[in-house]
Amino acid sequence: MIQYEDFSKVEMRVGKIIEVNDFPKAKKPVYQLTIDFGDYGIKNSSAQITDVYKKEDLINRLIVAVTNFPPKQIANFISEVLVLGTNNVNKQVVLLQPGENVILGERIY
Repeated sequence: MIQYEDFSKVEMRVGKIIEVNDFPKAKKPVYQLTIDFGDYGIKNSSAQITDVYKKEDLINRLIVAVTNFPPKQIANFISEVLVLGTNNVNKQVVLLQPGENVILGERIY
């Protein structure tokens, strides 16, 4: 079990995907995402979600991401946040997203 103080160190925020690109240099099929976190800024991420989502279906989708991990270089791309998801019944990643319209950049508690 972890303590609340441990959980509070993980900064998760609501963002909106504003751009999606293919990532041909990645080892596995992934998209490069540009995500708007409101006052928190625009951040980049990559996500292995090509089996479930078409690029055009991701534009303007609200997501939840961990925003305080250090940046990670993947091939020639810097991923600044970790987009959160879970597996569906086919073991494909499905994005976590707020159920209602919320403020971009709002922290998840």
